[in-house]
Amino acid sequence: MKLVKVVAAIIKDNENKIFATQRGYGELKGGWEFPGGKVEDHETLQQALKREIKEELDVEIEVEDFVTNIEYDYPTFHLSMDCFFARIKAGELKLKEHSNAAWLASDELDSVDWLPADLTIINLIKEKL
Repeated sequence: MKLVKVVAAIIKDNENKIFATQRGYGELKGGWEFPGGKVEDHETLQQALKREIKEELDVEIEVEDFVTNIEYDYPTFHLSMDCFFARIKAGELKLKEHSNAAWLASDELDSVDWLPADLTIINLIKEKL
């Protein structure tokens, strides 16, 4: 099975709301996720996350604490996803690859249809907020 190595940003605002995005493309289109993307061979996890968020959302982030690693088997690939808390450092959020987005408070995290891998850490995020 193909391995896909990615990083994800759990972006918090000053009120500890979390930024969630809805995929606008691909076989998982329509599912909600934490933004991020693939890690290139020459990058650290933090470098990859900063690059991906700049590409997808046009903002610069400060990568904060490591949250967890998720290993998840989708039907056509195995996902290995390292998740970090992050905060926006500069810029205004623009959806370049996502069809929708929302800032969710801890008690609203269950209100969207998360992709299966992302869903596995919702309770952990609630505990850490």
